[in-house]
Amino acid sequence: MAAAVLTDDKTLARQFLTFRLDRRLYALPADEIAEVIRLPAVARVPQSPRGLLGLANLRGSVIPVASGRGLLGQPEEVATSWTRAIVLENDAPVAIAVDMVEALIHVRPDSVETRPAEMASLPGEALRGVLQAVSGGEAIKILDLQPLMAVAFRPSPRKLTAARPEAAKALVQAPAAQQTKLITFEVAGQEYGLPLTSVQEVVALSALTTAVPHTEAVVLGVVSFRETLLPLLSLRGLLGFTQEQVEEGGKIVVVRIGGGLVGLVADRMTAIISAADENMEAIPEVLAARLGGESRIKSIYRSEGGRRLISVLDTDQLFGEEVMRKLETARNTIRPPEQRETEGQAMQFVVFRLGEEEFGLPIDAVDAVERMPDKIARLPKTPKFLEGVVNLRGDVVPVVDQRRRFNMPAGEDMARRRLVVVRTARHRAGLIVDSVSEVLRTTQDKIAPAPALTGESNALVQGVINLEQSGRIILLLDPAELLTRAELGLLDKFDKQKTAEPSGV
Repeated sequence: MAAAVLTDDKTLARQFLTFRLDRRLYALPADEIAEVIRLPAVARVPQSPRGLLGLANLRGSVIPVASGRGLLGQPEEVATSWTRAIVLENDAPVAIAVDMVEALIHVRPDSVETRPAEMASLPGEALRGVLQAVSGGEAIKILDLQPLMAVAFRPSPRKLTAARPEAAKALVQAPAAQQTKLITFEVAGQEYGLPLTSVQEVVALSALTTAVPHTEAVVLGVVSFRETLLPLLSLRGLLGFTQEQVEEGGKIVVVRIGGGLVGLVADRMTAIISAADENMEAIPEVLAARLGGESRIKSIYRSEGGRRLISVLDTDQLFGEEVMRKLETARNTIRPPEQRETEGQAMQFVVFRLGEEEFGLPIDAVDAVERMPDKIARLPKTPKFLEGVVNLRGDVVPVVDQRRRFNMPAGEDMARRRLVVVRTARHRAGLIVDSVSEVLRTTQDKIAPAPALTGESNALVQGVINLEQSGRIILLLDPAELLTRAELGLLDKFDKQKTAEPSGV
C-alpha cells in the first residue's frame, strides 16, 4: 500500500465537518463541501478503480460517488442507515461515501498540527493536518482528497464521446449488402417484426396508462412519453387476436404513423436481426387475396433455414381509416398543443442488463440480438472470457461471457439471457448478457459526459443517459473497447483460423 502523503496548508478553514471511516475520525474543511445527503442508488461502472462506487443522480445531474473506505484502502462494508455521501464543492461535483457524519466543529487555526513529526498517519492516508485532541478526545485527521482521488479520477473531465455519431460509425464495420435490420417481438405466441427504420424505440410498458373514452377497442389509452402523450394500440387487437392483458415484460414499440408517434403494445421483445433480403418472401397471392388486400403483413422472413418464420408488418396497413381518425382525435384532444417532439441529432441505443446495472450500445454497432443458442462449441486452451463459438446463419461467431469480462459473478436467471452480436471495424463477436430491455432513442444534448475515470473504464464508458423520472442511469459503452488488447489479439488469430465446426444455433 502507498505510503502516507502530507501536504502543508497554512490557510485551513476554521470550520470542519467530521465523519468516520472504519471507526477512525476524519475531517474536511466545511467550505469545500456543497452538501451532505443520504447515500443515493448508484450505477456501478465496470472495470472501475477500487475507490469508485459508481454513478448517481443528483437532482438531474450525474455525479460519481467515491468510497471513502476504498480511497483509503480500507475494507468495504454494507451501507447502513448512518451512511452518508459528502458532495464536494467544485466544478465537477464528486460525492464521497462515509460511514457516518459526526459533527460540524469550529477550531482555532493554531490547533491544527501540520508538522510531519507530530502527525500519526497510516499507510494509504493523505493528510493536510491533524486537529489536536481536546479534553482527552480523539485526534481528528484532516484528509487531503486530491492525491487520493487521483488514483480513481483523472485531473479534469474528458469531453463527451458518446454523442459522436461520425466517430461511432467509423468504428462499425458495415454489414453485408442486401440486408434489412429487423426488430422482432412476440404477439400471442407468434413472432413479428418491423424494419428498424420504422421504429423510433422500444420501451417497457408502463402501468400508468390513461384510458381514452369513445375510441376503438384496440386503442388501449395514452401514456406519458418524452414530455408528450403517446397513444397506445394493442397489436393483439390489430392482428385479429383475442385481446388479453399484457403480462409483465410487455413492450411498447414506438413508431411514427400519420405524422405522429404511436405505441404498439407487444407481449415481449425477442430479437434484433440482420435479415438477408434473399430470404424475405412476399405473402403468397392466395393468402393475400383471401385477406382482401388489407394484410397487415408485408412479407415473411425465413430464418434458420426456414425453421423460424417472422412476419414482417406493414405500418401503413396496420390501421383502418376509422381507427386512424379516432386516434388523431384522441391525440389532439389530450395532448397539450405546446408539447412538440424535438428530433435534434437522434441516436438509438440497445439497452441491456448485467445484474442491476444497465448499459447501452449504439444500434449501428449491434448486428443482432439473438436468443441464447442451445449449444456453444467450446474451444480448447482459451481464456475464461471466451465461452466458445456458435454458427449464426452460416457465420462462425466467437461468444464472450460479458459477466466474466466485467469480473462479475455468474447470473441466476438463465431463461432471459440474450446474445448481443456486436460488429466493429475488426471483429464480429457475440456478447452474453442477462437481458435486453429496450431500444432507446435520445438526442445528443440528453447524453451527459462520462466521469473522468482512470484505467480501462475511462475508455470503456463513453457517456451517460440519466432517466431521472424512472431513477435509471444507463452507461453507454464503446463497442471497440469491450475487449482488451490481449483478447483482441486472440480474436485476430481466431478470425484467421475459422476452421472449427461448431454445432448450429
